[in-house]
Amino acid sequence: MTIGPRLDLRQSQTLVMTPQLRQAIKLLQFSNIEVGAFVEEELERNPLLERAERDDSGPPERAAPDQVEVANGHTADSAEMASSEILPTEAASPLDMGDAETYDAGGVADGAADGAPSSFAQDRHGGSTEFSDDDRGIDDLAEPRRSLRDNLGEQLRLNIRDPVDQMIGAHLIALLSPAGRLTARPEDIADAMALPLERVEAVRAQMLQFDPVGMFAVDLHECLAAQLAERNRLDPAMATLLDNLELLAKRDTRRLMTLCGVDAEDLVQMIAEIRALDPKPGASFDAMPAQTVVPDLLMRALPDGTWFIDLNPETLPRVLVNQRFYARVVPRAGKADKAFLTEHLASANWLVKSLQQRSQTILKVAVEIVRQQDAFFRRGVVYLRPLILRDIAALVEMHESTVSRVTANKYMATPRGTFELKYFFTTAIAATEGGDAHSAESVRHRIRTMIGDELPDAALSDDAIVVALRGEGVDIARRTVAKYREALHIPNSAQRKREKAVPA
Repeated sequence: MTIGPRLDLRQSQTLVMTPQLRQAIKLLQFSNIEVGAFVEEELERNPLLERAERDDSGPPERAAPDQVEVANGHTADSAEMASSEILPTEAASPLDMGDAETYDAGGVADGAADGAPSSFAQDRHGGSTEFSDDDRGIDDLAEPRRSLRDNLGEQLRLNIRDPVDQMIGAHLIALLSPAGRLTARPEDIADAMALPLERVEAVRAQMLQFDPVGMFAVDLHECLAAQLAERNRLDPAMATLLDNLELLAKRDTRRLMTLCGVDAEDLVQMIAEIRALDPKPGASFDAMPAQTVVPDLLMRALPDGTWFIDLNPETLPRVLVNQRFYARVVPRAGKADKAFLTEHLASANWLVKSLQQRSQTILKVAVEIVRQQDAFFRRGVVYLRPLILRDIAALVEMHESTVSRVTANKYMATPRGTFELKYFFTTAIAATEGGDAHSAESVRHRIRTMIGDELPDAALSDDAIVVALRGEGVDIARRTVAKYREALHIPNSAQRKREKAVPA
């Protein structure tokens, strides 16, 4: 046996994560908002990318390649979907614009009435050059809403004159949580500012009456007490009720009546007054409007009973590669400029290809989900089938991680509402007699329905729910019922009985 250098020829397969592959994977798991932001950045960075625009003078469009019809609740299998009859080819542009996205100068988008020409004089760019017919006044402009801290700061300057007290108040405003509570104890604030605790508490007591009342409280008890004091309703009985909020949460009305020294009618009125208070006075002041979910997929039923699924054109970024600009500039460009343009051309081509592949993959997975959950769309959540990522991955011939990325942050508008694609994946619960398994989501829905239909004086215990579900063929344990009930934020039977005994 000799030791020495030698040459060996070996063949192996490895997966190299190129920057382009990372970009494609990142785009696949992005939501439509994140994809739109990413494309905007690429449009600013890459001179060879431009937004696609549709020319109405050309021939009429053929049927969009990203629209799939699911016949009788079923669709073509994965091999058919991969064919050129359904998916767009290299020559076909996946970025064609719809009729709703064309711009008509002087039309409805420019302020004209529907079906009527615009009253504005239009220049050749579609802009208005006359403003004599614009009767909008300055009162039509909405005033920007002030923030909570700006509002409190103004009240601080108007109500507190002492400079030191104003400094204390500014420090308290800076320590407010979004709900309006202090994020630090008054003792710690006094130590940090090297001031007596009494002076800090005096300023805080004054600021408790700022609008909205109840700000700067250290806990829920103090917040509600400040609001009741402002309404002149903080009597001894109400103060005792506030001292026993944990009993109120448990609906222990008998003990509360004994402690407060009131009868049932007075206690009901006191509870109604507390319910009318705001436990988080600062939360609604700076509340942002709820963001509307824009679905990535649109689904509707056709007259013949089949499902029609297509990608939402509003969420599809439409970009094109400016090949003419590249062909015109490259022959006259220097070596460095030519390398720059060539690199950006490859990047632009890869981005367009990645967006097209993303659309095809989302549609392919969504169609298979609809095929598997056809009974849910036709008959309701009770018929939601158990489904896991591995099942869809095997049917569409993709990796499980790819299906996970596709279904993350993607929504589909269906006749039953808008759902995230992840919603259709639920674990299986076995049947009692070896029949078809039940999905966990349908079992949770059944538990919610049973509790909602129960009588006030006959609250169902977890054991009773188990017996009822097993009678319907669901093999479920009591601890599983308790877990699902807690996930639905439903209290136990004793708590529900006490709640229903107290009038609303």
